[in-house]
Amino acid sequence: MGKYVCKRLGMALLTLLIITFLLFLLVRIMPGNPFPSERMSAEQIANKRAEMGLDDPILTQFIRYMGNVLQGDFGKGTSLYNGAPIRTVLSTAISNSFRIGGVAILLGTLVGLALGITAALNKGRFLDGFCTVFSILGVCVPSYVFLIFLQYTFSFRIPFFPYFFDPTRFAFSSVIPAVSLSLFTMSTIARFTRNEMVEVFDSDYVRLAEAKGMYGRNLVMKHVLRNALIPIVTVLAPLVVDLLTGALVVEKIYGINGIGKLMVDAIAGEGIDYNYVLALGILYSALYIGIMLVVDLLYGVLDPRIRVASKGEEA
Repeated sequence: MGKYVCKRLGMALLTLLIITFLLFLLVRIMPGNPFPSERMSAEQIANKRAEMGLDDPILTQFIRYMGNVLQGDFGKGTSLYNGAPIRTVLSTAISNSFRIGGVAILLGTLVGLALGITAALNKGRFLDGFCTVFSILGVCVPSYVFLIFLQYTFSFRIPFFPYFFDPTRFAFSSVIPAVSLSLFTMSTIARFTRNEMVEVFDSDYVRLAEAKGMYGRNLVMKHVLRNALIPIVTVLAPLVVDLLTGALVVEKIYGINGIGKLMVDAIAGEGIDYNYVLALGILYSALYIGIMLVVDLLYGVLDPRIRVASKGEEA
């Protein structure tokens, strides 16, 4: 198992390095000017490019950039936050997005599993139909539409929660965006849980367990749900990345200074801030690769056959 983990970790690091280089290359060859040209003369822009080493060969720039990144230095913005260090701005954005996204993941996963299990145990009945309709609506309705509905209902008509994000009351003002972000995850998990459990219920080994006298909670937890979790974990992985990095539109509408809003500002500001775009691109890639690595390791916990296969590879 140790060799399997090291192999997966090495592949993940190599993949991240290749993606980082491609992102760096694409950002450097993109058309446009990274500086607010209407406020800077041509001479000032040329001096700024020379100061930041943008006229050096691409490979030289990349090696220098990676050396700084390994020390936690992503440079400074060219148009956002008056040139403040990106690391400082990112730390605040990551904190906001991760805390709200973490609540959305927890809420969406737990409620989604509960709905999916309820639907599977009541196949063909009213509860099954209700959970199925809810799952379809949750997948079809965008998170930002649900956010606007919650804002109108619980901030305007019933002024209980703040209409926009208030960092001084973080927990209280995180309820509306966390609930709206969790809707898609909740619906997706419910739909997959229901379908996978129904399929597992029809399998031979579940019928054998029932023939041996196993019913109720023990049957569901030990045989049905555990075997249904593998495809659910696979589906959940990219959803986790989306929620942790913040939904672009939701953060922008609700005024959350998170990663999603920062990406929108970096692209749609006075001038495209290439340094922020690159740093955020690396962050998105690292999160996705990291989550998929965790999923690979979880497979070995959920499915003993994978552990056996990994031992065979080591042998």
